[in-house]
Amino acid sequence: MNVPDLFKSRDEFDLTSGDVGKPLFYLSLPIVVTNLLQTAYNLADTFWIGQYSTDALAAISFAFPMVFLIISLGMGLAVAGSILVAQYTGADDPSAAEYAASQTVGFAAVASVLLGALAYTFVGDVLDLLGAAPDVLPLATAYMEIISLGIFFMFGFFVFISLMRGYGDTITPMLVMLGSVALNVALDPFLIFGWWIFPQWGIEGAAIATVFSRGLALVVGLWIMVSGRRGVRIRPSDVIPDLGYGWRLVRIGVPASIEGTGQAIAINLLMFIVGTFSTPVVAAFGIGVRVFSVIFLPAIAVSRGVETMSGQNIGAGKPDRAALAAGVAARTTFVVLAAAGVVTFVFADPIVGLFTTDQSVVDVGANFLRYVAPSFGFIGIMRSYNGGFRGAGKTLTAAAIAVSMLGLVRLPIAWVASRFMGPPGIWVSFFISNIVGAVLAYAWFQRGTWRSATPETPTTATADDVADD
Repeated sequence: MNVPDLFKSRDEFDLTSGDVGKPLFYLSLPIVVTNLLQTAYNLADTFWIGQYSTDALAAISFAFPMVFLIISLGMGLAVAGSILVAQYTGADDPSAAEYAASQTVGFAAVASVLLGALAYTFVGDVLDLLGAAPDVLPLATAYMEIISLGIFFMFGFFVFISLMRGYGDTITPMLVMLGSVALNVALDPFLIFGWWIFPQWGIEGAAIATVFSRGLALVVGLWIMVSGRRGVRIRPSDVIPDLGYGWRLVRIGVPASIEGTGQAIAINLLMFIVGTFSTPVVAAFGIGVRVFSVIFLPAIAVSRGVETMSGQNIGAGKPDRAALAAGVAARTTFVVLAAAGVVTFVFADPIVGLFTTDQSVVDVGANFLRYVAPSFGFIGIMRSYNGGFRGAGKTLTAAAIAVSMLGLVRLPIAWVASRFMGPPGIWVSFFISNIVGAVLAYAWFQRGTWRSATPETPTTATADDVADD
């Protein structure tokens, strides 16, 4: 098979009829690439900042969970918009899909401005509360202040990706992301080290590169959606928030925000536990989390693919096909991630060594990877079934599973075990919680309660809920 054959547009496959595996593959592969590119800018920052100083690397380790928290607080809107667009598309009502997308953009713009202002105001206090060391705190604060000012651009681009995915177009966001990441990676060393005509901004340079590249990507994404050239279209006249329609977005989106925010809070609390140890442990933890973000890309992508397939099939009145998609995804991602776990376990030292030359950090980071690697496959199971729940509109169920895995399993184990075992106690908490999350998601999905979901189809909407064509 030629490389171009691996990427097919929405016009070349049907999500609501025929084979399940191939359309899920064609839908998910561009998401894998998109998420890989999305992670690439994190890895580029980690690499260049790792060359800059260990303190700066530790600062990024504190900043990354905060970025995740800020984005997660508003991502429920993007998820809600994606689900509505998917279900209306499956029900073959493009006007309703366009209005849902337009309203999502409007509410997301308001939310991102408010979150950015809030984050900028309190970022220093939160980082101090998390336990950032005196030599790390100013660096982490400087980075996060710039990121907070750019949340509008970063969040806006994520909304563009979500809406296009709900329609079934995952190739266009992949191409836009490619350009954004290429620009970010090119700018990083110039702004961090002061190459050529640029001043040496250090860790702040990495933040500026990220915000600038995401801002340019958002401009391109908005142009694509307003023009209606590809995927779902937004209409400027429908972007003004309609409080009545906003309730629909809130009802679906708040549980999704709870899921993302719960995960982010858990990561930040985990950072608090990690912060009680030495700077090399903090830096190693930051590297490990970024490595996971790459390895888990297939599971995240397939989960989003299942979300879209489930949404469109629920909208089309085909819940059995939605269930089949989730099962196929769970089995496939388990095998792929289990294989990735073997590779990670064997090559843990050189993997961590890609990001730092500090041997103490390499030793701790490799130990972290070896503890967690055997549980990688279970992440695929949990994410696949959670994607099925979200596509059916059962975002609260997906949130309950994710938050339970982190808040009721990972955090307590990490806190208690680290008191007796040191850092390995934290690593053990990852291993156990990954397995528990998979078992919980599978058992809950098999109960079939998600089948009672009422699809967000035009038959349940009022005339005022959809745009005039």
